[in-house]
Amino acid sequence: MECATYNLNTGFRPAVVVGAADDSDVRAAVRFADRHGLPIAVKATAHQVVAPAHDGMLITTERMKGVHVDAEAQTVRVEAGVRWREVLPRTAEYGLAAIVGSAPDVGVVGYTLGGGQSPLLGRTLGYAADHVRRLNVVTADGRLRHVTPDSEPDLYWALLGGKGNFGVVTEIEFDVFPVTRFYGGAVYFPGEHLAEVLGAWSSWLPTVGEEMTSSIGIQRLPDLPALPVPLRGAFVVHLRIGYLGSAAEGEKLIAPLRAAAPVLLDLVAEKPFTSIGEIHLDPVDPMPYFDRSVCLAEFTEKTAQTLVELTGPESRSVLANVEIRALGGAFDREPAAANSIPTRGVPFVVFGFAVGGPHQAEALRGELAEVVDGLAPWAVERNMVNFLSPDEATDTEGVRAVYGPERYARLAQVKKDYDPANLFRFNHNIAPA
Repeated sequence: MECATYNLNTGFRPAVVVGAADDSDVRAAVRFADRHGLPIAVKATAHQVVAPAHDGMLITTERMKGVHVDAEAQTVRVEAGVRWREVLPRTAEYGLAAIVGSAPDVGVVGYTLGGGQSPLLGRTLGYAADHVRRLNVVTADGRLRHVTPDSEPDLYWALLGGKGNFGVVTEIEFDVFPVTRFYGGAVYFPGEHLAEVLGAWSSWLPTVGEEMTSSIGIQRLPDLPALPVPLRGAFVVHLRIGYLGSAAEGEKLIAPLRAAAPVLLDLVAEKPFTSIGEIHLDPVDPMPYFDRSVCLAEFTEKTAQTLVELTGPESRSVLANVEIRALGGAFDREPAAANSIPTRGVPFVVFGFAVGGPHQAEALRGELAEVVDGLAPWAVERNMVNFLSPDEATDTEGVRAVYGPERYARLAQVKKDYDPANLFRFNHNIAPA
């Protein structure tokens, strides 16, 4: 179980595994690895695994489950093994909410170090990383550092956006906000109406404010009893809505989208914040899959037409999900304490997902590449770190493109300062300058 992963195609096969229970375990493990020349991988929930950690050490943090809510200060401290689903009920007790992503089952630390893009709070508050106050991190020298924007500004900047390149984060403290409810959820349309839904959505996006967050998934769903009858084995367009205003106002705002095509299933309603996972309804159980992502500078009529050609009813696509998320708003604003997130000013991110095992790898990777290559006329080189797959940013030039040359150069210098031997390299690696 120590090596178990969410993506069954990306297992860990290290030489040594350390199941850490606290900071001291992590420090001892890092010092041992340094002495013996063992590169280090870190796992909490293993929702993003880049390399199997051959001949290295795997440090698992899932035993580190501390959660502390300071309702008066409106902050939360969590240890490295905590998942968002374990934080949601604790903050809800005080009428507070964190900048949680689309899947509450992922780990808090990994999600935040990669930026953390919320389908509800992001367009008003920015990335989860924008609201981190402090991180406890064990760096390659085995030291436990208490990192804030004031104490070690360069390391703070690099950690938040640089994912796991700079050490093992054992605890993180972040702001939470007085949010208790939202209006949102899913609306499903028959896949045959993809063109109409995409057209209505792209025309509608400029008319709504930052309190409205939305995305569209083009999905070929499995025939499973767990799904509602209209969705079993169906090809659907999945509209996702997260609105912070009133239900009455939200209903008016999304009326043009509901009218874009016949509705198979409408699950949009007034909900408690703890139901944030119902916006995307991401799968929870581990499965074998391949994925790709690309960010877009714009989403035009021609972009929508291309997406229909690549994934729509006349295509031969077997991809389980191709989704496009609208960003903008506070995602584009610099936070009070700067960080290294590379996607400010990028308005759209596309993520493709294909379910299948190693024997289908060539075919499924080919289908994903068709979508990414087809969207190349609108693509930007920078990308969302949490969406990167093992097939993306596989070398220095690829990682430099994700961050942009200036940001990458600064990250590489911080890497040289804190991990000159590149001990933490089982990732989308930032090489020491």
